[in-house]
Amino acid sequence: MKKIGIICKTGIPEPPEILKELLPWLKQKGHETHVDIETASILNIEGVQRSQIPSLSDVIIVLGGDGTMLNVCRLVGDKGIPILGINMGSLGFITEVPLDKRYDAVEKMLAGKCPVEERLMLSAHILRHGESIGEYVVLNDVVVNKGALARIIDLEVYINHTYVTSLNADGLIISTPTGSTAYSLAAGGPILYPTLNSIVLTPICPHTLTNRPIVLPDDVIIEIVLKSPREDVFLTLDGQVGFSLRQDDVIEVNKSPFKAKILIHCKKDYFQILRTKLKWGER
Repeated sequence: MKKIGIICKTGIPEPPEILKELLPWLKQKGHETHVDIETASILNIEGVQRSQIPSLSDVIIVLGGDGTMLNVCRLVGDKGIPILGINMGSLGFITEVPLDKRYDAVEKMLAGKCPVEERLMLSAHILRHGESIGEYVVLNDVVVNKGALARIIDLEVYINHTYVTSLNADGLIISTPTGSTAYSLAAGGPILYPTLNSIVLTPICPHTLTNRPIVLPDDVIIEIVLKSPREDVFLTLDGQVGFSLRQDDVIEVNKSPFKAKILIHCKKDYFQILRTKLKWGER
């Protein structure tokens, strides 16, 4: 791991301050670094466009939160580059390394002692009149939801091209195990262990209360057809990318052919994260 990419959360002062010490430390150890151009400009050093960092790196360090990690996982795509997330904010589910353990975690990463967790990702295709108008890869979730002032929307759900149900709801979440602790959890979905090979369908405020979340194997093809005539219905991907939908648009979701490779700090305890983040056991 000689070539190290570094991508930071923007708009906060901590990452550039950390890099003032981390970059010389890595250089002293003989490593080549590539810093995203936004952060590099603050440090007055040469930077690289974020989109170019995966092709220049053997590993990527993320200084930020879960949102930054989601962005980088989509950016890496099919390149299979491992990612180490160092948490800069509140406790994260995928940026698990606390700030005060950053050097210990990076040392273990450079020594090849950090295990890699492979996380399921999803591919989402949007079809309009039978033609593809968009293709995305996500780590957390694909969400169809209504605008702020819209009424409930009508969706048809198919699995492996077989009709499942018509859904009247505020929307529908298609989630990976990693994303099961995000929007899906808030909508009443189950928590899945992050390395499972499963997909969760979670309705958002369904009109019929018997429409409940369902866990599916990861080898299915899920098709969601928007039947509502209104144009204030949106597709959101990892909560970061938005796409306006029209009546009869089809959202086809299936397992991505590649997985996110997340480097795990050796003392990781997922259940401790759940206890801390979700306040389990507190009275």
